[in-house]
Amino acid sequence: MLSNKKIVCPNNLINVAKKIGLVDAAIVNAGEIFPMESVHKAVQHNLIKPIFIGNENEIKKYADKLNWDISKFEIINENDENKTAPIAAKLASENKVKIIVKGHIHTDILMKAVLKRNFNLIGKKRLSHVWHMTLSRDDKPFIITDGVVNVLPKLEVKMHILRNSVDFAKKIGISRPKVAVLSATEEVIESVPSSVEASLITKKAKEENIDADVFGPLAFDNSVSKKSAVIKKIKNDVSGNTDILLVPNVETGNALVKMMVYFMGACAAGVVLGGKAPVVITSRSDEAEARLASIAASIVALG
Repeated sequence: MLSNKKIVCPNNLINVAKKIGLVDAAIVNAGEIFPMESVHKAVQHNLIKPIFIGNENEIKKYADKLNWDISKFEIINENDENKTAPIAAKLASENKVKIIVKGHIHTDILMKAVLKRNFNLIGKKRLSHVWHMTLSRDDKPFIITDGVVNVLPKLEVKMHILRNSVDFAKKIGISRPKVAVLSATEEVIESVPSSVEASLITKKAKEENIDADVFGPLAFDNSVSKKSAVIKKIKNDVSGNTDILLVPNVETGNALVKMMVYFMGACAAGVVLGGKAPVVITSRSDEAEARLASIAASIVALG
């Protein structure tokens, strides 16, 4: 059942990112092959100017394996993984880098550094994560949020997640995103809390004049399949036409994305939005093409 399909970075992300221009990027704990390979690809696409943070010998070793001369790039030598993230956060706080890219480091260690108040990287917006999902180089993107940062978000937090995702969708060229608020049902049922909350999100989106078509609750099949929506006689602007899927909790988003990756060969470009510097968050097992797409997505988020 596992897919053998080669994961490929979508053209749209690369093309939109190139319009932003060359971006300074902190590469956190960079000394492993996948981070180095993806950063190499990003440099080849003229997307970033990297500052490498980590074990200098390991960084140079993997650069040599890629036949990549990195002598013109800055390396900040730090052998302790737990100390690499604060270095990156400080660089971002001083405007020396515009994006932070996760290398071979645990997500929680990286995000703890980003969230420290003394770095002043968090503004009025709540941080949230989006995945930009595609199957081919020219595939129409499908955005899933939030499967990394906000574990069990309350209504107010979900509204921040919604606004962040709509803003990102517009930056990749979706003028009026269609947002499905996911539940296990398309009916509002008191025993299914996510359905009740989805209905409230739909109402608040209209009250706040969010520039998107937002509807929920919707089950996954009704969100993505016009056929399913017709059979179930569900009629609204979002059903079967979803651009953004707003999930009820971190487990749902995380599992859905990884099923698409491992069963379908999807490219998952992940980025944390809402702060001063977008943060590229990938799994440490993600392939270089997915990491490249994530770097491109973080640059797009700056636009």
